[in-house]
Amino acid sequence: MTISHRLLPASHIRRPQDFARAYDGGIRAGDGHLLVFAAKNELPFSRFGLSVSKKHGSAVIRNKKRRRLREAFRLQQQQLPVGFDFVLIPRQRDDSTLRDFERSLKGITRRLVAKFTSPSGDETSTLG
Repeated sequence: MTISHRLLPASHIRRPQDFARAYDGGIRAGDGHLLVFAAKNELPFSRFGLSVSKKHGSAVIRNKKRRRLREAFRLQQQQLPVGFDFVLIPRQRDDSTLRDFERSLKGITRRLVAKFTSPSGDETSTLG
């Protein structure tokens, strides 16, 4: 049995309300390459949204970062927790590679899910 690494259109967050829910009601964690906001989505799969501001540079540079983040999510989606919306925001640095984003995404999402399932039940706390 082969595992599909296709990125389905349903896995994209597009509605402003979904972004706002992740920013306002979710939790966050980050490292040197990536900041991730997360919120539960009550779906049988996880979704992602990207936010790359003009502070990162020209459109060419911003689109390159978006492509790397999309690819990192696509490659890691089978290992990521299910039932969450993740908003991915790259840090303002020029040396982040696809592998850096993959490692960051995998580690950060684990920390975020652990925070959601912590015994204290405090879902509004932040990490990183």
